[in-house]
Amino acid sequence: MTAGVAAGHPATARTGVEILAAGGSAADAAVAAVLASCVAETLLTGLSGGGFATYYDAATAEVTCLDFFVAVPGLDGTRSGPMTEIEVNFGGVPLRYDIGGASVAVPGVPAGCGELHARWGRLPWRDVVQPAIELAKRGAPFPDAQARALRALTPVMTRGDGALAYAPNGRLLQGGELLYHPGLAEMMELLAEHGPTICYTGEIADLMVAAARRDGGALSHADLAAYRVVELPVLRADFGPYHVYGRADLNRTIATLATLPPLADLSREERAVRIAAALHDTSTHRIGDTTNIAVVDPDGNACVVTTTLGLGAGIWLPGLGVHLNSMLGERELLTTETVPGHRMLSMMCPIVVTDPTAGHTLLLAAGAAGASRIRSALVHTLVGVLVDGWDPASAIARPRFHVYDGVVHAEPGIPESELDALTAAGFPVRIWDSLNHYFGGASAVGRGGAGGDPRRGGVGMLLET
Repeated sequence: MTAGVAAGHPATARTGVEILAAGGSAADAAVAAVLASCVAETLLTGLSGGGFATYYDAATAEVTCLDFFVAVPGLDGTRSGPMTEIEVNFGGVPLRYDIGGASVAVPGVPAGCGELHARWGRLPWRDVVQPAIELAKRGAPFPDAQARALRALTPVMTRGDGALAYAPNGRLLQGGELLYHPGLAEMMELLAEHGPTICYTGEIADLMVAAARRDGGALSHADLAAYRVVELPVLRADFGPYHVYGRADLNRTIATLATLPPLADLSREERAVRIAAALHDTSTHRIGDTTNIAVVDPDGNACVVTTTLGLGAGIWLPGLGVHLNSMLGERELLTTETVPGHRMLSMMCPIVVTDPTAGHTLLLAAGAAGASRIRSALVHTLVGVLVDGWDPASAIARPRFHVYDGVVHAEPGIPESELDALTAAGFPVRIWDSLNHYFGGASAVGRGGAGGDPRRGGVGMLLET
């Protein structure tokens, strides 16, 4: 099994590989990469966000799923005020979001990183955090893909301290320029010195509560002190001769994979129709500001982590470069009554794939960003790698489609015969102009190498031996 890292930004992936080269485990590298993503991919994630992790232990072939997603605040009885509605235009479609202090949920990223490191880490905590400190000191190149997204997200990203990073000197940051958040290096230094608990019971907790409450939020010290990482049941789907493991998510990713027939036995046209039928989706159109990291270490252990900030609340920790999450403003996730202390629901589903005919050895570690397109991106990636025999990078980069409200949204380059078969099966087809951020951002490490998603500036990097 190839050791490497796939992520949504070169700096994120490089950080993970450097930790592997220093003798770190898959968990060490994943945590370091997550923290680096909180510096380099702040349009998509951050320390105040939440996420999920799937870990594969090569020695035992055991799979563990961890939930460190955001929780509903209000344990002290406080109820939030009204949120602020804004509109962003993405792909020509106006989308409405709710932001402000009332949209801030209880963060999980610091606790999740701490739990991964405590369970499966080898290196000292400071060594794992140090790369993020150094990256925050110098800043990270801003990918073209994120620069394009920033133009749509300007109404929220340039609020408050966001303007210092995303619109320095009053001009929106362009692709290739340096993304630098003043104060973020100091925040990472505090995290390295005091550990994740500082975000829940210490100095940072005080700042977070005060910032959210000044704008009508319900976040309290009681909410932060009560937050815990939760171990989840692991679901399995048979995908051809292989086993795919992950958690139960709003997209029903594992259940969807289980409904697919043996795709290798079908023509490409038949396959497209069966995949489209399985992916039929009626959820709300959302951009899906999320990022994913997949790591495999030299021992064959894997750690896949997906995190998100939501759109971002437009509220920042003063002087520390940390954008508070807006997860309570993500309307499609509010499918049940919001009870203080309860976890919010999510479409994120980091997965691992094993071969039961070879002692359940690891074949692929993968995940994706993109809200409802997470499932689509993962299905197409698995088909490319496990059915068509492509390497992860090629499988991720090739055109894919997503089905929304009965319409197949397709990237250019899908064979005409497959599009004709979809039309004949009753699916209207809309062909987009190019590979697009809308179709999600996958990242995967497998026996054929490592790949990140070009739609979002992602890359894969292998550990040199």
